[in-house]
Amino acid sequence: MRRFDTYTLWSLRGTLVLFVALFGIANVRAQDPLPSWNDGPAKQAVLAFVKDTTDKSSKKYVEPADRIATFDQDGTLWTEHPLYGQAAFALARVGEMAPSHPEWKQKEPFESVLARDNAAMSKFTEADWMQIIAVTHAGMSTEAFQGLVKGWLANAKAPRFDRPYTDLVYQPMLEVMKYLRTNGFRTFIVTGGGQEFVRVYSEQVYGVPPEQVVGSSIATTYVNTNGKPVLMREPKPFFIDDGPGKPIGINLFIGKRPSAAFGNSAGDTQMLEWTQSGDGAHLMMLVLHDDAKREYAYGPAANLPDTHVGTFSEALLTEAKQNAWIVVSMKNDWKRIFPFDE
Repeated sequence: MRRFDTYTLWSLRGTLVLFVALFGIANVRAQDPLPSWNDGPAKQAVLAFVKDTTDKSSKKYVEPADRIATFDQDGTLWTEHPLYGQAAFALARVGEMAPSHPEWKQKEPFESVLARDNAAMSKFTEADWMQIIAVTHAGMSTEAFQGLVKGWLANAKAPRFDRPYTDLVYQPMLEVMKYLRTNGFRTFIVTGGGQEFVRVYSEQVYGVPPEQVVGSSIATTYVNTNGKPVLMREPKPFFIDDGPGKPIGINLFIGKRPSAAFGNSAGDTQMLEWTQSGDGAHLMMLVLHDDAKREYAYGPAANLPDTHVGTFSEALLTEAKQNAWIVVSMKNDWKRIFPFDE
């Protein structure tokens, strides 16, 4: 009987040791705040930045009230190819509105849109897009516009992946945003896209409330009709939140300089410069799309194709190297790209 007891005891002890070991491994994995990132300089830069800015004994400590992180959206938080999500929405709206505008069949840029002439649309100028935005985004209240966006997002799918646009968000960046917020940072979206457009889904998709979205906007007018006040959207720009407009927007709407800034194209250059020029700790990161197999590959930096959408130029790459900005390789730094990836 004693032998059986001794054997049983040793068996239980072995089982317990194995359980503890397995639990320890699982616990370590569970504690990794960035599980979709491969170990490397980019991941370590994020971890080190958070450690330095939240450790009161660190010279780089940042007071909670000053912990601000800004993120571009298109190409930084979700896919921007083959066309920006909001541009796809605008083109869909042209098709919906066309029956009421027969003149569009012989008027550019609408003629090319209705003919689905991709070659012609790829050459649209900023003025062309402003015409499209003016007719598809204005002449209605902000509530009506947001209702249109919600309806489109519920049914529209990105062509390559055949999934809703809001599925095509980058899991590694979602983890960074969550990790920063867990450590007292406020995360803001600072985008060249439409402010009211992004606000429709920002909280559900990114965990960023509408008031923390800074974007381009068109003029609005306060109108009170029969006791019901509304903000009517006018067919003219109010603020363009791109390039040098991003630091202006940050100062105008946030009022504090960020400690961390994330982008992916030339339009984010000034936001990263503005962030780096402040006092204290900084983290500047740029996403390089170099994974044609899992997403897209474009530059033209690093000898990648030049698609003219979300351009990552050689000049930007040079500035990143000179200023010690972290360039994130989708191909090498990310274990998975989308939440639905296995």
